[in-house]
Amino acid sequence: MFRGINSVKLDDKGRLALPMRFREAVVAACAGNMVVTIDASDACLLLYPLSEWEVVQRHLEELANVGAAARTMQRLLIGHATDLALDGNGRVRLPLLLRAHAALDKEITLVGQGNKIEIWSDVAWAAGMSRWVGSEAVRTLAEGETLADLRL
Repeated sequence: MFRGINSVKLDDKGRLALPMRFREAVVAACAGNMVVTIDASDACLLLYPLSEWEVVQRHLEELANVGAAARTMQRLLIGHATDLALDGNGRVRLPLLLRAHAALDKEITLVGQGNKIEIWSDVAWAAGMSRWVGSEAVRTLAEGETLADLRL
């Protein structure tokens, strides 16, 4: 559903306009209703169409929450989940608490990830790219059986 990278600006009210191709997919999938939450591993946000988020939340709720790791993931992802709706101009307003988690300022990078969109500050995205491209973890994964059949 979502792929590619887009640069957008966050306005003074904490709103960002989804690029048209993302907006069309969100409207088709869930009439413009979305959920945003934090990423538990990186300083970015995860924006899901409501229908996709409901699947993720169901999986999170099915985790046996007697373990600390499952409870932590539920707290972080479900606890920070916020319902959003596209306004008439194709914008969503990101909550201040979530913007702070991702250190979002004016310049934003949106990264399509199939069923969701990652929302990064341009600074954090650039730093991540510097770490990821050519990293030992990427080389190991690319050489492993998991990705061998993709012919990257």
